[in-house]
Amino acid sequence: MSARFDELVQRALDTIPEPFARALDEVAIVIDDEPSRQQRLEAGLRPGEGLYGLYEGVPRTEYGADWDFIPNKITIFQMALVEDFPDPVELEREVWVTVVHELAHHLGIEDGLLHDLGVD
Repeated sequence: MSARFDELVQRALDTIPEPFARALDEVAIVIDDEPSRQQRLEAGLRPGEGLYGLYEGVPRTEYGADWDFIPNKITIFQMALVEDFPDPVELEREVWVTVVHELAHHLGIEDGLLHDLGVD
């Protein structure tokens, strides 16, 4: 992982406004090179298919007070993003989109609405 990529992720996190930014306290943000075999299987990825980010956990809208605690995690995958967006400006934009997209999943926002909002 590069320090430059870490910086892009941090800048994206820094742009998230309140009250949504408070939800970041409930989620671990991880940067990894690429998805694990298990993550690939769970995401339904085919061989050669990339993934920019992944939310793992229970969205706020589905959590019940009587449930056991399950850690929430957002993983941002550096290799797919860097390979697909060689232009630094486009890469920064896509890192932002990915961070916001995955945080939105934690907040219970579905892909259809994210698409309508231009965050997909």
